[in-house]
Amino acid sequence: MDRINTVAGAVGADQLGRVLAHEHVFAVQEDFRLNYLRDWDETAEIDRAVETLTRVKQSGIDTIMDVSVLGIGRDIERVAKVAERVDLNIVAATGVFTFNDLPFQLHYTGPGLGFDVDDPLDEMFTRDITEGIGTTSIKAGFLVCVLESEGLTPGVERVMRSVGRVAAATGIGVVVHTNPHTQSGLVAQRVLAEEGVDLTRVMLAHSGDSTDVDYLMRIADAGSIIGMDRFGLDLLLPYGDRLATLLTMLEHGYADRMVLSQDAFCVSDWFDSTAMTHVGDWDFFQVTGRVIPDLRASGVAETAIESMLVDVPARLLSPGVHADLVDLHPEKTGLSPENRA
Repeated sequence: MDRINTVAGAVGADQLGRVLAHEHVFAVQEDFRLNYLRDWDETAEIDRAVETLTRVKQSGIDTIMDVSVLGIGRDIERVAKVAERVDLNIVAATGVFTFNDLPFQLHYTGPGLGFDVDDPLDEMFTRDITEGIGTTSIKAGFLVCVLESEGLTPGVERVMRSVGRVAAATGIGVVVHTNPHTQSGLVAQRVLAEEGVDLTRVMLAHSGDSTDVDYLMRIADAGSIIGMDRFGLDLLLPYGDRLATLLTMLEHGYADRMVLSQDAFCVSDWFDSTAMTHVGDWDFFQVTGRVIPDLRASGVAETAIESMLVDVPARLLSPGVHADLVDLHPEKTGLSPENRA
């Protein structure tokens, strides 16, 4: 049986249960916290995360994929303190979150740079996966990179190609933060494929920010998983549009290539309490509290819901597992339209 690394240790793929595939426990940069979050209370913030994730478990979720990596704030020891107090799997990631340049620690070191050596990113990511993150033995369960509206800058491409090389070598899945309005998922697929990545093990996050079904079907037909993962972020796309797009994709038979999530967080230094009052219902409970009931009310089969919450995330996280596109795609297996959802 495939074993997936979580913050609390390895579990079988069958122990993942229902998965939220794109969330954050803490999105807190340590240099910012140390210098400017003067009221930070470590114990209180950990308690807050425990309380939130306890409710997430009670809502019917068994696992969250924590996409917080270098550049967005990852303190694995802090997350571990939460994990040991909740009955919920937390799968940590490795990678770099950047829209443009690399951190200065990596800016001058690498192929063709001032210190012309093999890219240290490869070793960093591999160590996180095979040995442990930081000084811990907690191993990353998937890789993360970013391709936003800034495009494939030298820094972004360097991270993405390193992620691709490591994913191909280790067999673990990849999550790419994308901007669907620039169709950056297509670029990500090209670059990762050039590095030998199996595109069925790639999730193109934030695809659900778009209502462009043609684009979504195009990236799904190449094998990748579509992240319908920002429910509640109405500032970027209203809930009704997100749900309608999801239903359309289900009607076209893509339950086997979509995941559901919210891109929420327990604690973040990105927004103050005043700013959060303007974002509406953006939290960890949109999928269980709104999306699933609305899918059921629309006549979507339980098998389709379970596929998006259970089967697809397990396939993404299970090392070395790949999917046969002919077997996956309903239109190629002869399933009738009424059975595709």
